[in-house]
Amino acid sequence: MTQPGGRARFMTVAEVAQLMRVSTMTVYRLIKAGDLPSLRVGKSYRIREDDLDRYLASRYTEAG
Repeated sequence: MTQPGGRARFMTVAEVAQLMRVSTMTVYRLIKAGDLPSLRVGKSYRIREDDLDRYLASRYTEAG
């Protein structure tokens, strides 16, 4: 989701992990595998909220 003014919101690996309820290592694996687009800032990674939403939507399956 874009913030007012058209700017994208970036999240840390820890924030993404907390939101997805997985470990940070799982998020790093998704980044390394190329499944989750990210931006490298120094030694850390940032994930655009839009990219996370797109990733989750593409992995969503309806049970039953």
